[in-house]
Amino acid sequence: MDIFEKIAKHMGPIGQHHKWSHGYFSFPKLEGDIAPHMNFRGKEHLVWSLNNYLGLANHPEVREADLKGAAEFGMAYPMGARMMSGNSKYHEQLEQELAAFVGKPDAFLLNYGYQGMVSIIDSLVDRNDVIVYDAESHACIIDGLRLHMGKRFVYKHNDIDSARKQLERATKLVEQSGGGILVITEGVFGMSGAQGKLKELVDLKKEFNFRLLIDDAHGFGTMGPTGAGTHEEQNCIDGVDVYFGTFAKSMAGIGAFVASTEEMTNFFRYNMRSQTFAKALPMPMVIGLLKRLELLKNNPELREKLWNVATTLQKGLRERGFDLGVTNTMVTPVFLKGELLEATALTMDLRENYGIFCSIVVYPVIPKGLIELRLIPTAVHTMEDVQRTLDAFSEVSDKLKSGYYKENQFSIA
Repeated sequence: MDIFEKIAKHMGPIGQHHKWSHGYFSFPKLEGDIAPHMNFRGKEHLVWSLNNYLGLANHPEVREADLKGAAEFGMAYPMGARMMSGNSKYHEQLEQELAAFVGKPDAFLLNYGYQGMVSIIDSLVDRNDVIVYDAESHACIIDGLRLHMGKRFVYKHNDIDSARKQLERATKLVEQSGGGILVITEGVFGMSGAQGKLKELVDLKKEFNFRLLIDDAHGFGTMGPTGAGTHEEQNCIDGVDVYFGTFAKSMAGIGAFVASTEEMTNFFRYNMRSQTFAKALPMPMVIGLLKRLELLKNNPELREKLWNVATTLQKGLRERGFDLGVTNTMVTPVFLKGELLEATALTMDLRENYGIFCSIVVYPVIPKGLIELRLIPTAVHTMEDVQRTLDAFSEVSDKLKSGYYKENQFSIA
């Protein structure tokens, strides 16, 4: 069979809906300044779908730093990969400041978060090593696992007893292969809002010999007394061997970093193929990231505003009977019972008649019969935004329970 013909018949679980969902449910265009209120299809909407946790995306000092970086260096500088010709004192300064902030001796900048995690896993382990990972790990972790030539065992989500059983299996294997064990989890799980059980996993080191890698994309800048991350929140900084954070969320930028011991960080510098053979992070972003990190560290009120909005929103939703699952972070999932057509109708009602834009999650990401509306609070949302959302959610929930969305479907104009 021709490859293109085969693909045309099997566009994938999400791609199969592209003809009617594109531009509305998938690949929507939010226009205007990055803020809680943006334009969607020509109308202003209250937006809960941007991971702009600390509101830095449109912060005046950030905009100024980005502009100055571009004006002084242009978008091309530095040219080449870091190892060959693309290094700079600013890249190294950012690495040093990031390492100190997250409590590690050294850090290495990565061009992208997703690609970075894939490459970290690929470089860390060989065919003799065994990986043990959480069942709800992000797609970037799963894709990294697919490159692993050795064994891997999955444990039930945030289930330490299950993790122990998989570590027992892994230990028996490495005793024969001579390899090591790498445990991978997330600091904050982006879909459920649950914190990974980092402290409990670190405690398992008393029973087993392994290294712990965490993906703290959502936790970096938001969790812990200083915002250093979920490992700070759970008081187990030293127990996390490899710390991974991204700039796409609390830092409102592009790129990522990996932090560990000096020896391990140098290993990453010289062995991560996605960085060795890729152009360095452009200077305007590096200059802008230095300013973002400065603001993150020196303005705790930004994090306080984020958590004030998040706790008020979550408290209000729970008081109105909504199921928020197991979230214990700012990520706010709202679970409703309904089918796909009801989910699309409800979402369109929220957008078209209430002016509220939030992400919708359905099967196969979550079980059939469930609808997840995922809200991302930020430091720049207001209490008025929260109240408006609470009232709208109460109304659409009542409509869903009454069967309104089974009987009334909406069409995309």
